[in-house]
Amino acid sequence: MKNRFQPYLFWVLLLFLAIGIFYPIIGIIALICMLTPILFSAYKGRFWCGNFCPRGSFYDHVIAKISPNKPIPKFFFHPTIRIFMVIFIMSVFSWQMFYAWSNWSAIGMVFIRIILVTTIVGIILGAIYNQRTWCAICPMGTLASWIAKTKKPMPLKVEESCISCKLCTKVCPLQLEPHTAKSNVEGFSHSDCLKCDRCIDKCPKKSLHF
Repeated sequence: MKNRFQPYLFWVLLLFLAIGIFYPIIGIIALICMLTPILFSAYKGRFWCGNFCPRGSFYDHVIAKISPNKPIPKFFFHPTIRIFMVIFIMSVFSWQMFYAWSNWSAIGMVFIRIILVTTIVGIILGAIYNQRTWCAICPMGTLASWIAKTKKPMPLKVEESCISCKLCTKVCPLQLEPHTAKSNVEGFSHSDCLKCDRCIDKCPKKSLHF
């Protein structure tokens, strides 16, 4: 399930923003990255976020080079913060869309503007903490996480051969702890798992698999 294009998808984000400033109507295609994570979530959890999101690729392969890789503060994962971000971003988006309605260029610019601003916020958070800190509060990621929590798709199986070395947590973009599910027959089914395979690749005992 490894996506070999993921390291290069950040160019889609950069081109989207660069071209969108001059031809804002293309901003409308951002609907793909807004809706697809939610559509994927019932079947593969946050698979889109970990494998096909251009901004996720940007954080993983560009911002990671300057990130101190510090622990993501726990409050970023708190339901209150995540609910606030969903309501706040959606409210700002809806308000701007109301005034832009019927003008395709203006509608496109709403998408360009909100993606540019949130990407900048993500860069700042990545430079302070971990490159994927934004993904903890991303509204689309949060909605996908809520759906995945009810469906529990694609659990990560942790075999008895696991030695709890915690290397899986060290390489996890969201610093989750798959090793804690060693004795769980249902596997590790955290709703924020990005299904990125990093823990599988790093496991010295090859004890992890979806």
